[in-house]
Amino acid sequence: MTRRRIARLTTAAVAAALTLGLTTACEGDGGEKKDEGKSVAEQKPTPSATAPPAAPSPTPSSVAPAGKPLAKAELEKAMLVAADVPGFNVGPMDAPPPEGEIAEKPECAPLISVLNGQPEPTGSAAAYRQLTGANKDLKPAVSEYLTSHGPSAATVLSRLRAAATACQGGFTTRSASGPSTYKGVKELPGQRIGDDSFTYQLTADFEGAPVPLVFQVVRQGPTVATFYTANFEGPATPKIPEAIVTAQVNKLKK
Repeated sequence: MTRRRIARLTTAAVAAALTLGLTTACEGDGGEKKDEGKSVAEQKPTPSATAPPAAPSPTPSSVAPAGKPLAKAELEKAMLVAADVPGFNVGPMDAPPPEGEIAEKPECAPLISVLNGQPEPTGSAAAYRQLTGANKDLKPAVSEYLTSHGPSAATVLSRLRAAATACQGGFTTRSASGPSTYKGVKELPGQRIGDDSFTYQLTADFEGAPVPLVFQVVRQGPTVATFYTANFEGPATPKIPEAIVTAQVNKLKK
């Protein structure tokens, strides 16, 4: 992770800078929007940008999701608002730009697609929000996005599980702002919620110092909800408040 990108991320009391792309979205002018009809591989035509399909695993993620995929307007309506999560501010967040990080190891691409705010297989629609604590320091800070996948929703989580296992020793990426190093990936204990869920830590390297990034990915029917937080102040693993995840999943069930 480069000095420039970390400097961008740590502005505005950390919280306001947790934009998706997640680091690279802060590099642009905020006016670019991703082409939701294209995968990362199509936007960046390099062999390493695409992960090979993961074999079905004997987990809930291998069960084909039922229900009609939500359109963008329906996803926006299903997103959290302040009234759903007392004690938190809920604000808009721009979609990430098409460009992002590309994993040097193809098997690690699913992890980076989530980091880029575009989990693969790419959804047909997406909606983004920023949640921060209502206190002075705006902590905790959580970025959230919903993506609509249809039957491929189960594949998002199965690919992530496979990538977390294959890339647990770390990997590198490249982007327009330079190379980044991730020191490791590990599964974390998390809520058993929704039709399937997976929580993991991706540890970035900033000049030798660890930067823990935590993701919780939950599938509810054909929709995938992704929650992200980070600790830029030390090596301790940050936590995503259960109340936020529970409120979002309950809203998706309605």
